[in-house]
This record gives sequence, C-alpha cells and structure tokens, in this order.
Amino acid sequence: MSPAGRRRPITPSTRWKLITMSSAAGPLVAAVVGCSHPTIATNALEPSHTMAPTGTPPTVEGSLVPPAPRPVAEGPCRYLSTGSVQAANGERVASVRVSRTGTDQPYPACFFLTANGTVQLRTWIVVATPKTAGAVVDSAAPPGTSDLAELPGGWSGGSQPTAEGAVFAVARQGTAVVITTNQRQTISARQIAQQVITTLRL
Repeated sequence: MSPAGRRRPITPSTRWKLITMSSAAGPLVAAVVGCSHPTIATNALEPSHTMAPTGTPPTVEGSLVPPAPRPVAEGPCRYLSTGSVQAANGERVASVRVSRTGTDQPYPACFFLTANGTVQLRTWIVVATPKTAGAVVDSAAPPGTSDLAELPGGWSGGSQPTAEGAVFAVARQGTAVVITTNQRQTISARQIAQQVITTLRL
C-alpha cells in the first residue's frame, strides 16, 4: 500500500502551535499553546511536598474498545439475510449464529458460517460515544496499515487484508460498523457494510 493511501486515526491527536507576540521594539515572548489546556508557569505553584502519581493513564484504544463479540445463540440475523451474504461473499452459508446485545451493542453481531463451521463473515455494530466508535474502527483497521474507507453519509474508517481475509470498518458520530470476511478482497465487506447501514438506517 502506498503512503498516500494510508489514513489518519479517527480520534484526532492534540495539535500544538507556536505563537509569537511582538511589538515595535521586536519579539517579546514565545509560548507554546495546546488545544486542550493553557500552559501554567512551573514556578506559579510550588507544592510543599512531592505529589504521588495517581496511576498510569490508560491508553485510549485499549480502554475504549469493547470486547469482540462472541456467538451465543442460533440465528437468523435480523438485519442481514444469508442470501445477501452468499451473493456478496461468493460462498454458501451453512448456518448463522448471533451474539448477545447490550448497552453498547443494541444490535447483535452476526456470524455467518461455512459448511465446516468456520466464520466466513461477521458483522459488528457498536453504538457508543464518538471516541469509542473511532477507537473500535482504528483497532479493527489500524491507521498505519489500512486504506481510507468511506461510505455515503459521512461514514469514514479503514479497510485492509488480514491474516484471515479482510476487514472493512467505518464510523459516524457514535456508531461503528465492522465487517470481517474470509475473502482477501475488501469489496464484499464493503457491500455488506453499506447494506447493514441502509437496512438499520444508522
């Protein structure tokens, strides 16, 4: 994949700007200002004792991404038919299993299985905060290795081949849609993602 095809993370990093204030006599002061909080001079507040650290800040990706869904019951998938999966993925669907639903997953993940019981295609829909949705997509299709993926309506994310096939993952606001397939091309996953979004009116 060419560098031009790589995408940036959905969760933006903090950007810094160098601001120089000057007068007729010349530059007076230069300060670095961040987007999140103003900088306080180190000598403004001198604590009388050393503050103990409260703990290591959690990583954004690891703390926000919910556990991957697992199949717990027999299908069908209420928002995606086996016929649609067979047409897009080019392989017969032998059975369908679904995951639990919950606060961050109002729609069950659907697992479409082959004749030998392996998963040929999986759908995963996460409904949470924009940060969580972005972290889910960045975890499924890392910005450093995936190609930019976009769908009409403002959906954006990444797609790439994987060891098991391919993944297509996009997010909009607080919703993430992640499709994995056993096919090496991402086109079938893209088609399914678009169909799921349209069917559920996400």
